[in-house]
Amino acid sequence: MIEVEIDKGSGFCFGVVTAIESAERELDNTDILYCLGDIVHNSLEVERLQVQGLRTIDHEEFSTLKGKKVLLRAHGEPPSTYEIAKQNDITIVDATCPVVLQLQKRIHKCYQETREHHTQLVIYGKKGHAEVNGLVGQTEGTAIVIEKTEDLDRLDFGRDICLFSQTTKSLDGFRKIVEEIQKRKAEDTRFEYYDTICRQVANRLPNIKAFASSHDWVYFVAGKKSSNGKMLLEECRKANPNTIFISEVKEITEPLPAGVRRVGVCGATSTPKWLMEEVAVRIRELNADR
Repeated sequence: MIEVEIDKGSGFCFGVVTAIESAERELDNTDILYCLGDIVHNSLEVERLQVQGLRTIDHEEFSTLKGKKVLLRAHGEPPSTYEIAKQNDITIVDATCPVVLQLQKRIHKCYQETREHHTQLVIYGKKGHAEVNGLVGQTEGTAIVIEKTEDLDRLDFGRDICLFSQTTKSLDGFRKIVEEIQKRKAEDTRFEYYDTICRQVANRLPNIKAFASSHDWVYFVAGKKSSNGKMLLEECRKANPNTIFISEVKEITEPLPAGVRRVGVCGATSTPKWLMEEVAVRIRELNADR
């Protein structure tokens, strides 16, 4: 008989849960609520909320709204977004994750205190990611975004450096960036770094590796846009090569290979529990005769 287990540590992080609860609370009292960008990087959850009245808009559309109510998702926004809202009489429902909000404040404070000394403020993160855009906005667009060690060539190692991280990046990746800067910086330059990675997210790495390795077969469920999902999927596959990536239940069309007995279902911080539960049901249906 096939044993199917859903990873208890997978699913929405605190910030995403808060954003979705904020949206649902507002939608109980209004027909339409605008959201600046996808509320979560999972198309099925976005569609579920759209049925309730959530309308996803981009920054261009946001700038044309007047007198509407707009939800800011967990990723956070730059100061310019709040300025536009004030000018256009837009009511903001701010669901910025508290961890991201604290990081924005730290970066802004660092920028204010060091800009006269021409300190390079560096963010280890994904270029163009909503959270990173919000962080760069705290520095009036001057922060340097680093995705990998090769990007460090953009830094001037003869000038002071202050390093932060996007909250959802890997600890190992951050440590490699720190080590490389320490090797390359001039002796008399000042290098300060702050590990600003969310532990709720970071702790999922060792947990999901242990979960994946304890099963014969793993279905990793996440939206195609999820950067956190890509990172966790990679770790799952290292721990268990029999890891299959899916975004929807309908992608599971065949019974499991012979010999597979223990199946794990896990996902990203943007994967809803209800979707993982549907995946587990589908696995059991397709393998009912085993």
